[in-house]
Amino acid sequence: MTVPRLPTFHSTRQLHPMMPIPTLSGRIRAATLGALALVVAALPVPVQAAATVQEVVSPGGIKAWLVSEDAVPLVAMDFAFRGGSSQDPQTKPGLANLMSGLLDEGAGDLDADAFKRRLEETAVRIGFDASRDAFTGSLGTLSTRKEAAFDLLALALSSPRFDAEPLDRIRTQVIAGIRSRQTDAESIASRLFAETTFPGHPYARPVEGTVETVGAITRDDLVAYHQTKFARDNLVIGVVGDITAEELGPLLDRAFGHLPATAELTPVAEVTPVTGDRLSEALPSPQTVIRFGTPAIKRDDPDFMAAFVVNHILGGGTFSSRLYEEVREKRGLAYSVWSALATYEHAGVFLSGTSTRTEQTAATVELMTEEFRRMAEDGPTEQELADAKTYLTGSYALRFDSSGKISQQLVGLQLDDLPIDYFANRNALVEAVTLEDVKRAAQRILSGPLTVITVGPSEG
Repeated sequence: MTVPRLPTFHSTRQLHPMMPIPTLSGRIRAATLGALALVVAALPVPVQAAATVQEVVSPGGIKAWLVSEDAVPLVAMDFAFRGGSSQDPQTKPGLANLMSGLLDEGAGDLDADAFKRRLEETAVRIGFDASRDAFTGSLGTLSTRKEAAFDLLALALSSPRFDAEPLDRIRTQVIAGIRSRQTDAESIASRLFAETTFPGHPYARPVEGTVETVGAITRDDLVAYHQTKFARDNLVIGVVGDITAEELGPLLDRAFGHLPATAELTPVAEVTPVTGDRLSEALPSPQTVIRFGTPAIKRDDPDFMAAFVVNHILGGGTFSSRLYEEVREKRGLAYSVWSALATYEHAGVFLSGTSTRTEQTAATVELMTEEFRRMAEDGPTEQELADAKTYLTGSYALRFDSSGKISQQLVGLQLDDLPIDYFANRNALVEAVTLEDVKRAAQRILSGPLTVITVGPSEG
């Protein structure tokens, strides 16, 4: 499922070590739909077009952000309902995740097979996903079939059937995925970190649930979540492609106008991560997985961009990062090493991790801990800051090389309450970061108590 919104995470694999591996959402069941999904994902959109975002308000008052581009006759739409798995009942985590696999398994007078055939006949792609803070969906269609596509989405959102056969089938798939992750070192480390970092909070519960909780979810539970958590007031939408504002407005009402005006969301408290633990779990495996975590800042913090730059320098995505240089290049302790800022709706966490041979675990932990300390105390150098700015501003255009990426980002910006002109101004925000800023941010995000988790052979 999805994850912190920097970057955006999706449903086909585990993209962030804090997040559970998604199981179901965004499935494409036929070659026709698969081909369409690839075309929509690959649809190039010029950077200058991506920077031109307009707000569209439907006749019924539904808002969306639109990048209109008619180079290819395709339309991609992403949307999200604030809430996600944090709205699961305390005793039934996994409800939103299970829901995400069932909304396209029959709706209205179409059972699961009939709904799939209708999607294939119209070459429409519809998918759903659940993360900790949002329940998301996506749609891809030929622009000539956009009316049919929006109608099918409306049917899935307004009248899901939750029939017994698909419910049992999807539940079985979810449970199989949960069982497989019980012996996966990365998944175990993620679970341990969430449970110890957010005790008693919805973030401590696994998005995909447990074997027991998923087995206990009933059709009534699904109906209750559907009726109370999907509404117009917690909905954000991003659209990219061959569609005008005038065309999009009425279609938004067709797809989402049936939703209740107001969602019944359970309040979720702000939470300060609890860190400082040293935890280990034995697992027969060739290597030991190492996970670090400490409290950080949220997306709306004034120091966020400076912290983003600090993370990039430390280990956030290039072969020139400090961690990559020290852990892999100089000492050969690991093949890969990473760090990330996990910015949730109600918490911020700095994470880092790697995998290494069991006999090298202690040395790797000591080395990485020292790099965190050094960055916290001294911050980046002038040259590191200049190099990071060059990379981060120069590579930003890569985020706009497909319509799917852009529509996802449009949704992410709205979930983060960022302005509609963020695309145009983002590089200037990076350039404005000073050495004083990054040193202050480094101290803020790396000076807290550090949780260290290892999962691997017991002799390590």
